[in-house]
Amino acid sequence: MAKIIDGGVNAAKGYRVASVRAGLKAGSQKKDMALIKSDVPAVVAGTFTRNLVKAAPVKWDSNIVYNVKQAQAVIVNTAVANAATGEEGLANCRREAEKVGELLGIPSEYVLVGSTGVIGPQLPMDTILKGAEMMAPLLSDERDEAHEAAVAIMTTDTRPKEIAVEFEVDGKVCTMGAMCKGSGMIHPNMGTMLGYIMTDVSIDYDIAIRTLREVVDVTFNMVSVDGDTSTNDTVLLMANGLAGNEKITGDGEALDAFREALHTVAEFLAKNIAKDGEGASRLFTVNVVGAPDYDTAAVLAKAVITSNLTKAAIFGKDANCGRLFCAMGYSGADFDPDKTDITVTSSNGSMKFVENGLFLDFSEEEALNILEPDEITAICDIHSGNAEATAWGCDLTYDYVKINADYRS
Repeated sequence: MAKIIDGGVNAAKGYRVASVRAGLKAGSQKKDMALIKSDVPAVVAGTFTRNLVKAAPVKWDSNIVYNVKQAQAVIVNTAVANAATGEEGLANCRREAEKVGELLGIPSEYVLVGSTGVIGPQLPMDTILKGAEMMAPLLSDERDEAHEAAVAIMTTDTRPKEIAVEFEVDGKVCTMGAMCKGSGMIHPNMGTMLGYIMTDVSIDYDIAIRTLREVVDVTFNMVSVDGDTSTNDTVLLMANGLAGNEKITGDGEALDAFREALHTVAEFLAKNIAKDGEGASRLFTVNVVGAPDYDTAAVLAKAVITSNLTKAAIFGKDANCGRLFCAMGYSGADFDPDKTDITVTSSNGSMKFVENGLFLDFSEEEALNILEPDEITAICDIHSGNAEATAWGCDLTYDYVKINADYRS
């Protein structure tokens, strides 16, 4: 059983972190760079954007994940995405990795890079390299430093997103700490989301990457804020083995424990991304149950949370479940509308709006009361099996347009 503890990205054994304000965005006083280091080389797994326009850091990190298969450091910058930057952008990743490798005494091919911000401009390399120099001597395993790093990687986020858990593998206490950023340009298949998960578990590379993909599919890939899939989506997992467990090489109790811990961490971060969507005031969860298989349930759940009409209704606290039902119908999933029930729940109670495809009479006053809290869940039961899927989204507010109309200014 994974137990949530107070901690961040440096919670596991052998990880240190630092952050600084290098000055990447004029007029901002916020920290804008972060650095994570493992004391020893770690197995690295990752998942990346499916957008054909892939940022240079995605290409750099993909090569490390799929070919080097080990890493020891991650450097992250905000303000500039280093996307649509061609060969110069990739060369800048190399320069950045070489600088960090020199500062930390590790091979440059063990240095992962991450960028988030405006697409198009080249990285201001003098500032980036200066930031690396500033951070190297500040690396720390202190809890406060993890929190500062989670703040440093934020862009339009309104709050940092971090978590740590403890779990047992072969009688050894293992730890997993993580941080992520994500608020806008978030859509299934991840979004402008950078996620960094550090653990001291000893695990085989093939098992780690398979498990990460499985968990990402049912957590981060089930989040949508605005329907835009980013160029920079990245989730990286590093496992340095310092917990001392026998290496996880296949299925069994040890892998189950690891998978549960990873799922706990990823689901927590995914939900907080949805809750912190740009301009959002409410978390909207859709749980599709009674499906013949997971894929059917997932398609239906995603269709509902990505419907702008539904998101606007959630913002307005309008019990217009016709919008939910309509989104299910055009999702492309095969289900029988005449067997479908839709129930909306919150901390104020629950109300069934649709039963066997027919809309029920309901009290507008009671419905408004249920829709009042800032976390709303729709349960859509299609009565065709035992599979289910959950997706997380948010409402669509006036502030979303304001934020994205002024993003570069």
